[in-house]
Amino acid sequence: MSAKIHVSYNQIHSMIKDTVESMHLNEDFQPDIMVAIGGGGFIPARILRTFLKKRNNKNISIQAIGLSLYEDLEIWRAQHQNDDDSTSVSAEPGVIKTQWLNFDSHETSLIGRNILIVDEVDDTRRTLAYAVRELAKDLELERQKLVEKGLEVPETKIGVFVLHNKLKEKREELPKEIMESRYFACKQMPDQWLVYPWDALDIDEHTEKSRENTY
Repeated sequence: MSAKIHVSYNQIHSMIKDTVESMHLNEDFQPDIMVAIGGGGFIPARILRTFLKKRNNKNISIQAIGLSLYEDLEIWRAQHQNDDDSTSVSAEPGVIKTQWLNFDSHETSLIGRNILIVDEVDDTRRTLAYAVRELAKDLELERQKLVEKGLEVPETKIGVFVLHNKLKEKREELPKEIMESRYFACKQMPDQWLVYPWDALDIDEHTEKSRENTY
């Protein structure tokens, strides 16, 4: 992997604006709610809302979910294989929920919506695939409840928006319908180390380094 790539707030702002326009988000997908994956998806989602057209004269709602990768668990196991309590850890490497949507609230019902999942980077795709899969499961449960009540169920669409998509082999895949017309990446790039401004300790130094970008 090559040197670190620093990305500034100004660059992100411009990338998002250009992508909304060039990929016709407002005309084609028309998202009416965003689901931001914390913590990398929060700021991009807020900037993105600035460029999305309002629905019913209201700003696009932003819901938050928390997901945590624990792919390093196997490494931890190897390092502690002789510990007495090491066998008590049985989870497989993957993703766990740390915060999720409350489907018991009418205000967060996503049935019939155009949902845009937002994150900073599509790296291994494991987190994004998990978010889409788990959201689809919850939507199906909600759909079944409406069907049982004899109610008509409007179509629900899920899309994905990321700042960067790393052109590398992915560990998981997204559904075909998303990749064909509902996948929005501001920039396609090689597998390089990205440093975002919300992780910077010295924002002035970070911004200066971002001017050296060659990706």
